[in-house]
Amino acid sequence: MDVITLIGLFLGLVGVFVGMILKGVPFSALGNPAAFLIIIVGTIGAVCIATPISRLKNIGKLFGVIFKEKKYMTKQEAIEELVHFAEIARKEGLLSLEKVVGQIEDPFLKRGIALINTGVSSEFMEEVLQEEISAMEERHAANAQIFTQAGTYAPTLGVLGAVIGLIAALANINDVEALGHAISAAFIATMLGIFTGYVLWHPFANKLRQKSIIEAETKILIINGILTIHHGENPRLMREKLCSYLSVTERQKSNMDGGK
Repeated sequence: MDVITLIGLFLGLVGVFVGMILKGVPFSALGNPAAFLIIIVGTIGAVCIATPISRLKNIGKLFGVIFKEKKYMTKQEAIEELVHFAEIARKEGLLSLEKVVGQIEDPFLKRGIALINTGVSSEFMEEVLQEEISAMEERHAANAQIFTQAGTYAPTLGVLGAVIGLIAALANINDVEALGHAISAAFIATMLGIFTGYVLWHPFANKLRQKSIIEAETKILIINGILTIHHGENPRLMREKLCSYLSVTERQKSNMDGGK
């Protein structure tokens, strides 16, 4: 599980609902089925209208990406594997990499090493792999947009819910006590809309974007490593070159600083 996402969700819930109680709002005030119907069902409906069914089919997987810590190849791991392959190619020639392709777990790295064995030009390899990254980024952006849309619709539906509640409240305008309760209930929809929009949906979208950026950065590093192998450069120099993609802290943790 992605622990930090769960912690963030927990803190968001605590911050809002405990704060609500400290402000003197009874927790029972949330017992408003109409507000939940307007916000939750309304948001789902709006997203369904705005999103093709081919995207909506992936919604379960997207929640999995958000809440599960998927194991991606880190930059440090990619550098070590690329340097290892560079050493093999340096000693035994590029064609010797054909025997290691089946041992590679990362699909992107596997495809890159396989392309070396086809004898194509460096320009062609770079174009093919860059296109794969671009296609991945477009898919990820479209998936994140689903939650961005939900985060946009929910607060607006909250305002709609408040308006509906106020219309109902005006029917009790002669009963001051009933009017006060009705107005209070009307703004529950606004609260739910803002909460779901800015504590759930928008943060979910940003989480997907951040994970996409991290994955793309690693793939770009892999492309540069593969091109370096194809050009037959020295593995030691290759390591120094690829370490430029790491922060100073990452280099120190991986013992990959310039002194190595």
